[in-house]
Amino acid sequence: MPYRVATGYSENVTDDDLKWRRPMLKEEFENHDNFWMDEANLNEKNKKGQLVSRLEPIVMPIVFTLLGMFTRMYKIGFNDHVVWDEAHFGKFGSYYLRHEYYHDVHPPLGKMLVGLSGYLAGYNGSWDFPSGEVYPDNINYVKMRLFQAMFSSLCVPLAYFTGRTVGFSRLSVWLFTTLVAFENSYATLGRFILLDSMLLFFTVSSYFCLAKFHTMRKFPFSGRWWLWLCLTGLNLGCAVSVKMVGLFIITVVGTYTIVELWNLLTEKSVSWKAYIYHWLARIFGLIVIPVFVFLLCFKIHFDLLYNSGPGDYTMPSLFQASLNGTTVGKGPRDVALGSSIISIKNQVLGGALLHSHVQPYPEGSEQQQVTTYGYGDANNEWFFQRVRGAAPWTEAENATLEFVKGGEMYRIMHRLTGKNLHTHEIPAPIVKSEWEVSAYGDVDLGDPKDNWIIEIAEQVGNEDPTLLHPLSTSFRIKNSILGCYLAQSGKNLPEWGFRQKEVVCLKHTSKSDKRTWWNIDTHENELLPEPKDFVYPKASFLKNFIYLNSAMMATNNALVPNPEKFDAMTSSAWQWPTLNVGVRLCEWSEKSVKYFLLGSPGSVWPSSIAVCALIIHITFLILKWQRQCVVLPDPIKRDKFFMAAFYPLLAWGLHFLPFLIMSRVVYAHHYLPTLYFALMILTYYFDTITKRWTITNTGRSLRIGAYIAYGSLVIAGFFYFSPFSFGMDGPMEDYAYLAWLPSWQVVEDIRNT
Repeated sequence: MPYRVATGYSENVTDDDLKWRRPMLKEEFENHDNFWMDEANLNEKNKKGQLVSRLEPIVMPIVFTLLGMFTRMYKIGFNDHVVWDEAHFGKFGSYYLRHEYYHDVHPPLGKMLVGLSGYLAGYNGSWDFPSGEVYPDNINYVKMRLFQAMFSSLCVPLAYFTGRTVGFSRLSVWLFTTLVAFENSYATLGRFILLDSMLLFFTVSSYFCLAKFHTMRKFPFSGRWWLWLCLTGLNLGCAVSVKMVGLFIITVVGTYTIVELWNLLTEKSVSWKAYIYHWLARIFGLIVIPVFVFLLCFKIHFDLLYNSGPGDYTMPSLFQASLNGTTVGKGPRDVALGSSIISIKNQVLGGALLHSHVQPYPEGSEQQQVTTYGYGDANNEWFFQRVRGAAPWTEAENATLEFVKGGEMYRIMHRLTGKNLHTHEIPAPIVKSEWEVSAYGDVDLGDPKDNWIIEIAEQVGNEDPTLLHPLSTSFRIKNSILGCYLAQSGKNLPEWGFRQKEVVCLKHTSKSDKRTWWNIDTHENELLPEPKDFVYPKASFLKNFIYLNSAMMATNNALVPNPEKFDAMTSSAWQWPTLNVGVRLCEWSEKSVKYFLLGSPGSVWPSSIAVCALIIHITFLILKWQRQCVVLPDPIKRDKFFMAAFYPLLAWGLHFLPFLIMSRVVYAHHYLPTLYFALMILTYYFDTITKRWTITNTGRSLRIGAYIAYGSLVIAGFFYFSPFSFGMDGPMEDYAYLAWLPSWQVVEDIRNT
């Protein structure tokens, strides 16, 4: 007799058909209470099932989004003080609104969005977000926080659609979305003016777009195939434009792409012409588009920050001269002996201004220290004087100004202390293989090692190439006796040198070594006329882009732990998946509203176990494959394994393992993107294991009960620890019950733990 099958459409099936159709149907409809039923009941259930199937993808994302918005936005203005890194990123947003140039280790997109949130909130950028200070009345900080919280909230519906795309069952999709919506660490950081929610959003959206693109692989070069390819590249570009950590998700997508292109080689139906098109399409979508987005963000960054600001010193002098309100490059175009007061900047990456102060070296020559310093200071001022042995230039010679030329020998004297720039055969304080540089003697007292030869290395523009000109002339400074070159070593002096950069005299160097290249940064001379209508050559965008990114990487690498200081906020990467530590995000007094960054134990601990289990699982599959056994023969299961387990594990490893070996300081919030992929792996195992129970009606009921029980546990756990996310007011003893582990420094004084 014929049977009606609940497939979302009607189809007649004979008894003979059941012999081969039944295994497929069982796999396809394992979530149905009754697999075979009479036609009347089946029609009724079919109609209900169709209605649910149509409404569920619309209603549930809305419900989950509202839940995500609640967990991120409830009591978002409870603390009216600047919390944690709001001091940094709120200030950077202010710089965009004031158009003042600044320097930071992160790319600009996230901070430009912070500036946009301030603009939308009616803020004019007049405040610098001092840490712990109360927000003034003219700043609608709640609106600014809501703008950032939207990025974290939108990760919830993205989790829902990602779960559907990678092949999770309906219950598993709901579970995965619940894990993301009710994650305490996401809810805590999602309510503040930070970059982490934006990074998480673009990371999550990148993987979602990749999963959607994966579903289109049977329809190459179709409209939707191109759409998801380009959207993947767009989100990758945005992720890396918020933080360089976005490179990790780019690596995941890159690995997936290489595997897919390798597999296409085995497809005999794909011609070589089509194969080349696949390469070109991916180069465009996954390389050209992300690079374009990254470059565009920096172009907007440079265009917005056209005023002089606190980050000028990190950029080349010619760039600084292009900013409004700068003093760099101002003054006469020719440098005169004796009467020209100048500052001299080193041109190496991170180069600073030649500096001296009255403090002596504690060892070595014990003469006055010479360093480089990145900020404007009167101790950066020098002037040229005639060589030792010749009559010094005096103001009586005003009528016969003598200009500084390349190839000539001069003394370089410190204006405030009157001492000569000097070197001698004494090891430098840090780089012992080079000679120490000091300030020594005065206009009359000294020796021939005070004499330096000016060698012009490069001249930009159409001015006299034999003379020194501010900014446009690059020159080297060679000691006339020792033959070594004045250079910035790149090392920082200890506390006795105020952590300023070491200056040495390099014995062996090449002409291209930028450590020995200098230029005149500022110039004052009352005896010379100001230039009229002089315009500096403008550096190209690409040159400024490369220099800024190099400076960002150098600054990031310099963020190393200081062994002389205790930093309670730092942690080790192994402490994140184990929830060994949390982070106090603000001042911890009884009068303040306090936040504690900690993941939800009900999801973080199981997800860490799931990650370990998957590593063992994959190792077992590799060994099985090595023994020439068939591995994952079912294409549907294999596809889900790769997109819901294997690539999330790769993403987990790429986002987590680098922090184990980094020398820079790291914090618990660096685990947030990694945790997302751990939660996906946990859901995969939950989905895979419980599916085995659906053979019987009892098993199906048990499966539904397991989802309800664990989902309820996750939600209850969130609300149990919700004071960490929503804010703790009053004495901390009231929240001592939340300190499950001694290492969770909720009540104890950090200094005593």
